[in-house]
Amino acid sequence: MSDPDLDALRLACDRALTGHGPQRAADLLATIPPDTRLDRYGAGGVVAELEAEVAQVLGKPAAVYLPSGTMAQQAVLRVHAGRSRRQTVVGHPECHLFRHEGGALARLQGLVERPVGDRHRMLLRADLDDVAETPAALVVELPQRDLGGPLPSWDDVVEQAAWAHDHGTVAHLDGARLWEAAAGFELPPSDVAAPFDTVYVSFYKGIGALAGCAVAGPADVVAEVREWRGRMGGTLFGLWPGAASALTCLRRRLPLFPAYLERAREVADAVRDLPGVRVVPDPPETPMLHLLLSTTPEAFRAAARALAEEGLWTWAQPGVTGDPTVVRVELPVGDATLALSLEEARTAVARLAAAV
Repeated sequence: MSDPDLDALRLACDRALTGHGPQRAADLLATIPPDTRLDRYGAGGVVAELEAEVAQVLGKPAAVYLPSGTMAQQAVLRVHAGRSRRQTVVGHPECHLFRHEGGALARLQGLVERPVGDRHRMLLRADLDDVAETPAALVVELPQRDLGGPLPSWDDVVEQAAWAHDHGTVAHLDGARLWEAAAGFELPPSDVAAPFDTVYVSFYKGIGALAGCAVAGPADVVAEVREWRGRMGGTLFGLWPGAASALTCLRRRLPLFPAYLERAREVADAVRDLPGVRVVPDPPETPMLHLLLSTTPEAFRAAARALAEEGLWTWAQPGVTGDPTVVRVELPVGDATLALSLEEARTAVARLAAAV
């Protein structure tokens, strides 16, 4: 299918397996209240309201809204590096900063990536014993998205942050899916954020708002991140649409994450015995999971299109693996997943896995 054909088919579906379903402009615009108070270059209005609420939810002194997670994490790590006069950033080999941002830490910020741990399993405190140098920051991603959303034990998380502090550096939480991690740990977001000096959270992923994010932490660090937002072109004349959408969706969906986690485990229970289906991790530890399906990308796309033509949206295309007969898909759980019956979810996954 061409992209226009795919988009039209996606928007025509009345049911979806993943997340909050296909995003439509009208639905996203509806998350911006008509009485939204405007900001001016990020100051005042709903932007300030969102920043105050995020700081409170995360238990940090201050927070700053940014339009992009890539910008946000570069900015906060640039601040930590400037304060420490060090350039090395320690993180898991599969962390977003190292894998999905085109080498931006090095090319734009002059920082050095230091992968640590086994790329096929989550980062653990014991892995940090291999790091002899004192870095500018340790980055911990919770949950580890590219591994299917697993979590280390909470004690291990605390020990990772303590390692950073014992070595005279800071611990930064890549919390793009912190809301999911909080559900998995059965802790409030503020408790998950507590061991870390700074925290990044996303608003368009789990809570389904317009694009945007925030960095929370000490007031002086956040003030520097705010300056870097301006230097990096992120302080737009008006940031209010994304901030208003984030505030609406945060209030609406944050209480639902325990239900999303329960549904993730129900979906896993419904599909794990299907031929050619493997759940990763099994059982799910957060409101997301990966499925490994014994089929080819071409057969998968054909089956996904057939399901879409029947009104059920699943995925546009699968992720490839090292085995050409196995594909990987990511299943974030949201409102659409809750609304879909488990029998229909099982039937859809069975058809996708049997598409050979």
